[in-house]
Amino acid sequence: MGRGSYRAADWAALRSSRKISGDTTEAQIFDSRAARTDNRSDLINIRESRDNPDSPLSTPVIIGFDVTASMGYLAGEIARNALNDMIVTILRNKAVTDPQVLCAAIGDVKSDVTPLQVTQFESDIRMVSQLMTLCLEGGGGGNEGESYNLLWYFASRHTKTDCFDKRGKKGVLFTIGDDKCHPYLSVAEIRKAFGDDIPYNLSNEELLWEVQKKYDIFHIYIENGRDRDRLVASYWNDLIPGKSAPIDKKDISLLSNLLVAIMRLRSGKSHNDVLKEMDQDIAERLARSLSHIEIKTGKSNTISF
Repeated sequence: MGRGSYRAADWAALRSSRKISGDTTEAQIFDSRAARTDNRSDLINIRESRDNPDSPLSTPVIIGFDVTASMGYLAGEIARNALNDMIVTILRNKAVTDPQVLCAAIGDVKSDVTPLQVTQFESDIRMVSQLMTLCLEGGGGGNEGESYNLLWYFASRHTKTDCFDKRGKKGVLFTIGDDKCHPYLSVAEIRKAFGDDIPYNLSNEELLWEVQKKYDIFHIYIENGRDRDRLVASYWNDLIPGKSAPIDKKDISLLSNLLVAIMRLRSGKSHNDVLKEMDQDIAERLARSLSHIEIKTGKSNTISF
């Protein structure tokens, strides 16, 4: 997959045909009542990101977002604004070459019927139209965690990319949510989510060690103004030091700016250079988020205005 080019006219046409505006609700955008078979991780063997005439230097970009409980607003923001804004900005500033985007709806493998749904890697408007086919199950078990680790397993064992296979370069994988991650995937959970039979449980450390061979992993944790926010932040910083960043729920409209900024840091830009590319107001609101990201580029992480 991944043929075609992203065009503003196609985004405008999709918004018009689906009657999407700033007032459109998540339920109106994501109207599937059950996961489609072509999105269910247990029925997917491989998702491919391949070079082609439209994307000769393809870069896989995976965006996984929490769809449990009250997190539907996050999927809504991604569909209404963030995905389009992100891809337009990437194409303009070349944060990565020839992006091919796969979206994933992440639930809780301990309680949800379909804990992981994934689209195809796409370069054109299909990345958005396929996103809108995902089902917002809205489950979760109130058990101190979600199954972000399902996406690490899927990316490691169920994707193939020319970026890695041909050029030895990594793609980019983001998970986004407001909770911790369950500490491991059990044999039974892996069988449920992927249909794979493996002989042992896989800890998050093992999963990350494996997936980080092919992808740079980042997590965006959403702050809700709860006392628990600090615990969640500390958890992610310990699990993936320098690769997790907070965003206040009130600033969720800046999600695309944050994702692109992290990709710019990954490409070798300094924190100050990245912030200078933004409007002053946005830079001031995201400076704290970016200060949590540390990428070894030989450039200073110091932020100044």
